[in-house]
Amino acid sequence: MESGAGKHWTEEEVKALLSVWSEKNIRKQLHGTLRNKGIFIYIAKRLQELGVCRDWKQCRAKYKNLKYEYRTVKYAHNSGDVTKTMKFFHDLDAILRYEPVTQLAAEENGRCSATETQLNTSPTTDSAQ
Repeated sequence: MESGAGKHWTEEEVKALLSVWSEKNIRKQLHGTLRNKGIFIYIAKRLQELGVCRDWKQCRAKYKNLKYEYRTVKYAHNSGDVTKTMKFFHDLDAILRYEPVTQLAAEENGRCSATETQLNTSPTTDSAQ
């Protein structure tokens, strides 16, 4: 099951990514880590062991896209719109439900900013600016 750059992820590839992502040590390292290239290099190596040939950049992009799509569907469900769905929602819910809740707050200029609600949040460079 070999895939080149720019190819769409197959269902089997996504399942393999989710299985690696669901491991406790991987979730722990990904949570709150901004510079995570090393983690995705490790994930890409683990995926190669499972027969999925993706580089770390592809893994990171897929991770971000899945997470974004999950949060979009989750927000829609919380707002009462149960018609919005995604294929791996329940798998992602099992992985992401232990992360701190991220709420989108509209700013005056029309953009949205994410604010995390957790007990041990350290100040970020954004809040200092």
